[in-house]
Formats: sequence, structure tokens, C-alpha cells
Amino acid sequence: MQDESGSRRDEPPQGAMPEPAPERTSSDNPPIFNLPPGILAALALVIGIYVLQDFVFSDRTNQWVAVEFGFSPVRYLYPLGEQSLAWLWTPVSYSLLHGSFEHLAFNSLWLAAFGTPVCRRIGEMRFLLFWIVSSVAAAALHALVNWGEPSLMVGASGVISALMGAACRFAFGDRQRVHARLSGREPPLLSVGQALSDRTVRVFIIVWLLGNVAIAFGLPMMGAGSAAIAWDAHIGGFLLGFFCLAFFDPYSRKPA
Repeated sequence: MQDESGSRRDEPPQGAMPEPAPERTSSDNPPIFNLPPGILAALALVIGIYVLQDFVFSDRTNQWVAVEFGFSPVRYLYPLGEQSLAWLWTPVSYSLLHGSFEHLAFNSLWLAAFGTPVCRRIGEMRFLLFWIVSSVAAAALHALVNWGEPSLMVGASGVISALMGAACRFAFGDRQRVHARLSGREPPLLSVGQALSDRTVRVFIIVWLLGNVAIAFGLPMMGAGSAAIAWDAHIGGFLLGFFCLAFFDPYSRKPA
């Protein structure tokens, strides 16, 4: 009886026009790829280059691309004025090349995962600058460890490691930071000491370091294919991202 009377009371008067249904907002139709434009552009670039190399370029052209755009420590043994300008752009251009589909897919996955929060926080132009600086830092440590060796390094792993290091400064941790993200605000940038005192950050860094130590001792890892992994470039990128994010972070210059 109660339900019936309640349903009759809710019915509109006879002859009254029914109320229109509420319109769906854009939030009810989220985009398929909920990634920042900077990450989408980076993914499109590295995937597009790989497609050209795999399906369009000849073997001879691919060999030229690897030599002219891949990073090699031996290049810096010779006077820079007596060679092409490849020594100038290869510390960055190597990060856009990949040696296999598995290598590309693995890096693309981690780029989307860790690049998204960093890009959203620092913005598109700062993200571009962060990519350049972190790729140079990764290449610099790789060159220092392998000085004079005629090896050839390609891949965005150094940049992705920098994004992981940067995420440790704001994306992990306690409920206050989680609440800040849920309320649409950027969480505060932790100092190096605060980040290292956070248990989640410490565990992440320890596991990450152990993985790269295992790589250094020759343990094969998923996503490597048949090529050797430049663990030293990973460490160089991670250190840059962890210690230098404040230089790229606009929120660290604003009062809380």
C-alpha cells in the first residue's frame, strides 16, 4: 500500500508536460585515450618512426639512421670539428629510436604510465624540455661508464626512468596527496628527504635499483629483446628526474 501511494503521488498531473531528461555532460563520455597531448604526441612520434623503419626504409637506410641518430660513446673520442654534427643531436635523438617491436611496446607502456602524471603536472612545454634534459643525462652517464666503446644505444628507457624518478617526488604516498589529486589539486612536491622517508617511495626505488643491478650482472629482463640493456642510462635518467624535478615544476614556486 505504501509503495502504491508513493508512486501515485510522484506521477505528474494529468495533461502536464513531462520534464525533459537531464542532458549528459562531457564527463559522462570520457575520451578513449585519457592521456595528455604531450604523451600522445611522444607516443605518435616514437611509433611513427618505428613504423617507417620497419615497413618503409631499406636496410641500408636503417643502418644510416642508427649511426646518425643513435648514441655511441666512441663518437666523442675524435675531435668534434672533424666529424658531422651527429655528436650534438644524438644525445637526444637516440631516445626516439627502438630496436624491436617488443622494445617499443614495453617503453610505450611505461611512458604512458609514468609520463602522464608528470606531463599533467609540469605542462607540455616543460615536458618537452624535461625529455631533452633527461635523455642527455642518461646518455652522459652511459658515455662515462662505457667511454670509448663503439656501442650504439637507442630507446626511451632513460627518459622513462627520469619520469619514474620524478613521480617519486609527488605521485606516491600518504592520504593527503591522494586527497589532493582526487579534489583536482596537484599534491605538494616533496623534498628529497621527505620522498626518501616515505615507505612507498623507498620500496619503489629499492625494487627499481635491484632490477637494474640484475641487468648490470646480465640477467635478461622483459622488453629487452636480444639487445643489451643500458642500465647505466636508466640510472642517469632516474637521478635526473628524482633530484631535478623542482627545476621543471611550476607548483614548487607557488605558495602552499
